[in-house]
Amino acid sequence: MSEPKTAEIVLSLEIDDPALADRLAALLGNVAGLRLAAPGETAAATVVARDPRSMPEDIALTQRELDVLALMAEGGSNKMIARQLGISVHTVKFHVGSLLDKLDATGRTDAVAHAARRGVIEL
Repeated sequence: MSEPKTAEIVLSLEIDDPALADRLAALLGNVAGLRLAAPGETAAATVVARDPRSMPEDIALTQRELDVLALMAEGGSNKMIARQLGISVHTVKFHVGSLLDKLDATGRTDAVAHAARRGVIEL
């Protein structure tokens, strides 16, 4: 008896750096059960990497703050973010505080929502 076939996950890439986009496409193209979307095709998920210099001018976030914000958007705890980025939990808390100030947010969820509305990140 054969196993039921699982559907492919269709993934699109929205990456400002062409070299990075090519590297990711090459790596992801070899992952079983995953297929990169053709231009104009609807995808189940999108990998987004924007040049931090292209964000709205009224919000000046550092690359590390953008890294923390992206992991916050994924629901990461301070401890998980610290492990992922190789920094201390204290440093993550510092960056989260800075993000709350810069985005005029009342909490982590509010910061992610503000960032998405203002085009700093895409959800």
